[in-house]
Amino acid sequence: MLNRDNAALIIIDIQGKLAHLMHNKEDLFKNVQIMIQGAKVLNMPIVWVEQYPEGLGPTIPEVARQLEGQNPIRKSTFNSCLNVDFVRTLAALKRSHVLVAGIETHICVYQTVMGLLSHKYDVHVIVDAVSSRTADNKFIGLEKMKAGGAQLTSTETALFELTRTAEGTEFKAILKLIK
Repeated sequence: MLNRDNAALIIIDIQGKLAHLMHNKEDLFKNVQIMIQGAKVLNMPIVWVEQYPEGLGPTIPEVARQLEGQNPIRKSTFNSCLNVDFVRTLAALKRSHVLVAGIETHICVYQTVMGLLSHKYDVHVIVDAVSSRTADNKFIGLEKMKAGGAQLTSTETALFELTRTAEGTEFKAILKLIK
């Protein structure tokens, strides 16, 4: 089970025109924003990466606004774990559980998840907060990650697992996010 004191959220490459080509993009954008807001409610760290922003453009405004005050880690590798800044940033958090959201499921998300697994992280892919340009590519990416040892979850499952109880201000804040 996820433990918020031992978990971090990773946001991968939700950038520019490419983000708007994603399958089911409206739900993707909504769920990524909910996960970011939920992580903030639960005081979980967020690591944000951008793939070659000079070419793909910046993170879309609706997601970037949620990450105000943070700077993305620029990368050119599909696997974020091949980026020294990413690896150092994540290691400094001393969290063993990572939740992953972003695009594209079958490329950067998949390769990053496999890298995280090789670094012995417990990886949870948020199925409704990842996407690819086609449903088939999303499916292939999810299957490969699951076969590699990642756990599949959803926005609501992850947030309620992290919250653990139907009491208190954090629960009420999470409930407002998903309604």
